[in-house]
Amino acid sequence: MITRRGFLKLIGGGFLATAAMGSYAFAIEPLLRLNTTFYSPKLPNWPDDLSLRVAVLADIHACDPWMSVARLNYIVAKTNDLKPDIVLMLGDYIAGMRFKSANVPPEEWSAALGRLSAPMGVHTILGNHDWWHDVEAQNRGSGPTIAGEALQGVGINVMENDALRLEKNGHAFWITGLGDQLAFTHSSRWKNWRGVDDLDGTLAKVTDDAPVILMAHEPDIFPKVPERVSLTLSGHTHGGQVRLFGYSPVVPSRYGDRYAYGHIVEDGRNLIVSGGLGCSIMPLRFGSPPEIVVLDLGKSVSA
Repeated sequence: MITRRGFLKLIGGGFLATAAMGSYAFAIEPLLRLNTTFYSPKLPNWPDDLSLRVAVLADIHACDPWMSVARLNYIVAKTNDLKPDIVLMLGDYIAGMRFKSANVPPEEWSAALGRLSAPMGVHTILGNHDWWHDVEAQNRGSGPTIAGEALQGVGINVMENDALRLEKNGHAFWITGLGDQLAFTHSSRWKNWRGVDDLDGTLAKVTDDAPVILMAHEPDIFPKVPERVSLTLSGHTHGGQVRLFGYSPVVPSRYGDRYAYGHIVEDGRNLIVSGGLGCSIMPLRFGSPPEIVVLDLGKSVSA
């Protein structure tokens, strides 16, 4: 039989454990941790002798104190140290959450990202928050967006339903970038959610049989992506921000946890969803630390 003192110790221990977990989720994991997550997938239509290192950054959500310029500079330096052939970024530079002390101006976060370095360039798409928090773009029902112009201003290639053919050591491949699927909200003058995505039009710009990497901010497009695409890269979900035993209870996707995080293979098609770097809605992460994703494709891959 438990004594009163034992009961109080149990309650006190539970309170301290809860406080410790809360402190970790709000102060340590989102602010102090930064993982580098490596994938070496064996991709369909990707030649073994096309060796490519891809660094992937997603969901920056620049704001103080959660994604300050100093932290962003640190992330950029860590990414450059990985010596990628190419850097791909998956959108959501703007922070929409209320729990912040200040926004980081676009000219500041874009200047930090402009220091990313890769021989085959830095390429990006935009995310839903880059559209949602741009009042003029929402009212126009079209771009350009403040985020897109800031990125272009520092030499980063912004892709919206575009395709780019690149070559390495005589081997060609395509980088494609899909427009955001949730660009316009029902709270603007548009009555329904509306995207600027055009998957068929984007892939129609691929003019040969070289392998294709597709950047799509939200992973919900994946069931529509054809086998022609070797790999789809997405962000948006933040891994659910809270992930317990490999499961995220709340995911901003119509598919729930199905495309929340990691390497997913369906019908031979490959999707990798980044856990992202910043926070949305609430500034907390638990079991889903910020991450830089690194893909090593080609001859370094073991079957």
